[in-house]
Amino acid sequence: MPRVLSGIQPTGNLHLGNYLGAIANWAAMQDSHECLFCVVDLHAITLFQDPASLRSATRDMTAALLASGIDPARSVLFNQSAVPQHAELGWVLGCVARVGWLNRMTQFKDKAGKDREGSSVGLYVYPVLQAADILVYKATHVPVGDDQKQHLELARDIAVKFNTDYGVELFPLPEPVIGLGGGATRIMSLRDGTAKMSKSDPSANSRIDLTDDAETIAAKIRKAKSDADALPSEVAGLADRPEARNLVGIYAALAKTSPDAVLRQFGGQGFGVFKPALADLTVATLAPITAAYRERRADEAALDSVLAEGAAKARAIAAPVLAEVYETIGFLTRC
Repeated sequence: MPRVLSGIQPTGNLHLGNYLGAIANWAAMQDSHECLFCVVDLHAITLFQDPASLRSATRDMTAALLASGIDPARSVLFNQSAVPQHAELGWVLGCVARVGWLNRMTQFKDKAGKDREGSSVGLYVYPVLQAADILVYKATHVPVGDDQKQHLELARDIAVKFNTDYGVELFPLPEPVIGLGGGATRIMSLRDGTAKMSKSDPSANSRIDLTDDAETIAAKIRKAKSDADALPSEVAGLADRPEARNLVGIYAALAKTSPDAVLRQFGGQGFGVFKPALADLTVATLAPITAAYRERRADEAALDSVLAEGAAKARAIAAPVLAEVYETIGFLTRC
């Protein structure tokens, strides 16, 4: 089967955008792909993290992934720092990647903002570590959103240059996977239909967390930004209505249908009718996930065991690849 690698940072709770845009797709891949999913705690420390909070957040994210359908019996689930081959290959690939390539990475510019000189070196070079995350498993496919396409292209460029420099075909070129399993690829903020739903948004009303209870979910959807017009009967009518388009897209993703089908059902009706229906559907979808999350999170020993077992499996795949890399570039065999 094709091999998939994807990761998520242990910062903040999983929200609806994470679930519909990524995790639902991950779960759908498990029967058709060899899947490795990691909680990328190495990436998390590109910005300072309180140690106790980082450990807790790693367990939070693990519990959320398990509750959302990631099955350790069918996938490899682990935390990135427990597999040292990621960092080791990251250094090697950092010697292959070119500064000009990194200078073109738009996410660094976005995250660093006006304080580029005060940003960590890790924040600048983390796309190289992302490449190592993928290539250390010789992953053939990577689930990506629009904001990660550039980083996958960098991973492909690095793989090509390594293979060319050393005259080998060691690394396959990973292909993007977008929207497998019917998930929405991009869920926007409930407060601004032009901005992505984000854990970092200071307004809790901008997102629906997977830990929100039914009353909170209903209140957030009721307060979600919309407009005074009725819903159109066709998707084309949403072109200049970003908030309406977002809410319809969320409903379609939760119902595993198309926006056209949603508008056939609700076209001509206002948000006074649509929002309660969306709230009911959201609660029905998330309630079992929230219950499973709370049960999983209460047993830290079980969470740590899942991560340890997953890391052992991941190291068993990564170690031979790194050994092959070291042999290729001329390092002496390690004792």
